Amino acid sequence: MKLLNFLINTNLFISIAAVLFTMESQIQLDIEPAFHPYLFIIFFATLFEYNLHRLITLIFHKTALKSDKHKWLQANIRPFYLLVVFSVLGFLVSIILAKKTVLLALMPIAAVTLFYTLPVFKLKEKLMRLREVPGLKIFLIAFVWASVTVLLPVIQSEGRFDVSHILLMILERSLFIFAITIPFDIRDMQADAEVGLKTFPVIIGDKKSWQLANFSCLAYMLVSFFHYFLLDQIAASLACLLSGLIILLCLNMSKLRQSPYYHYGILDGTIIIQSLLVILFHFI
Repeated sequence: MKLLNFLINTNLFISIAAVLFTMESQIQLDIEPAFHPYLFIIFFATLFEYNLHRLITLIFHKTALKSDKHKWLQANIRPFYLLVVFSVLGFLVSIILAKKTVLLALMPIAAVTLFYTLPVFKLKEKLMRLREVPGLKIFLIAFVWASVTVLLPVIQSEGRFDVSHILLMILERSLFIFAITIPFDIRDMQADAEVGLKTFPVIIGDKKSWQLANFSCLAYMLVSFFHYFLLDQIAASLACLLSGLIILLCLNMSKLRQSPYYHYGILDGTIIIQSLLVILFHFI
């Protein structure tokens, strides 16, 4: 349990999930799974981005450190700074080794990711983050995860792929991420409403948001199952179906929702579960 807490608190857990999600794409694209520099870029970029929120809080909003949300950060400020330096250095080394085409593809996605976190978007004489645009936050998260984990293997391989296959993969990933991200916004409803952040749960309410998460998961299962079944990728088809059922279970079991690990352990863990299922079924 200590190891799990460490992985979650440092955001190594979600960074590993991003790498496995991308390796899943390699299989679904019929590319032999292998480690490339872009996988390390994804790992270190995810690690930095997910810790960037904390870094901003630590530098500009020190009073917020007193909240329970930042309990780990309060007790581990020096290790946290080392973690940030580690992620930056790792990212720099990775981009040196990566293909130029991969880096060019990453640039617009990286810009969206930074604009999501940093207040550089001007609206009505006020600097805003993209995540503060009403209803846009969850779509940005889904877009970044889907585009990075699908497009980078495509660009790296320099192979020829059917456009419809790529678009369906991006759609599936977006639906998947959408489904498991809504509960995070439901959790933060009150805090978001207080600061005027209009997420889906704030706009449509708790109950309809859970229904939307379930609908997104069912749509993901339907699209992915028939997509890979028609491509004769039966292993991927079954793995996606099984992972979808696991997500539905996670979304609807009240006991799981009460777990302190529900969001950062269980929901984020569904990414790892799906990726491992696809990889495992492929080799079996």
